[in-house]
Amino acid sequence: MTTAKPGVKKHLTSSIPLWVRTDQPRQTGMDYWKGPHSKIISATPGLEEYRQIHLAEDNPGRWPATNGIETSIPVDRKIDGVAEVTFRSALSPLLGRKQTQLAYKDEINVFRRTLLYTGPPNSSRWYDVAGAGEAVGARAMVYLRRRDGVGAGEFRRFIKEQLVPALAATGVLKELRTQTFLPWIEKLWDTPNVAHDNPHDQQFHASLILGFTDTAARDAFFTSNVPAELSNQLAPLAAAIHAYDVDAALTYVKNGTVLPHYEQ
Repeated sequence: MTTAKPGVKKHLTSSIPLWVRTDQPRQTGMDYWKGPHSKIISATPGLEEYRQIHLAEDNPGRWPATNGIETSIPVDRKIDGVAEVTFRSALSPLLGRKQTQLAYKDEINVFRRTLLYTGPPNSSRWYDVAGAGEAVGARAMVYLRRRDGVGAGEFRRFIKEQLVPALAATGVLKELRTQTFLPWIEKLWDTPNVAHDNPHDQQFHASLILGFTDTAARDAFFTSNVPAELSNQLAPLAAAIHAYDVDAALTYVKNGTVLPHYEQ
């Protein structure tokens, strides 16, 4: 265990959960996203980073069962992947309008539903939890849904002041990223011919990306007492905790530069 407070870099990031079309093999859609569609997004001006989070096909929910919290991922809302788009500045999204229109038109080729979650500047936080030379061999992505009646500020403070220190203190994480979202608005990403249904009781308010040395370390974390202890603290605030196994995290733009080939 470590009690040192990790360093943090603050960013402006959009997080786009994606569901691939079901009229073709799932892998066909995932491959198209990884290939042709990635080139459209990578060419967007003003990006600091563009990463695709490919979620495992078998994802019933990694978070331990907790009374009063939905931890089983509903099959009909199970996400296939998440586009993680980090901008160089608050003005960057304006620079990318033309390229975004191309992305809009291409979505129908691969996706059946897409949703955009975004936060204000500095609400995306990347924590320095890995030691020198330590690589991430496995990841989990966790979505949090706030309980009705719980204020957004209270929720954000809990994540920043209690959840992050508790996770960092485990000493097992090699990556820790958090995002807190503004209220979801369909018109911000209302692409044609693709579904954007997101009922109030299905919306999310924050996400975490947890990186581990390997799948064994990830398994050990989720079977340890840490998630259960965090659940007890989260129970008054969270209505759902959906923890996904990540198959791959592919980086296409890094430090503002388009990479010749994605990094995994």
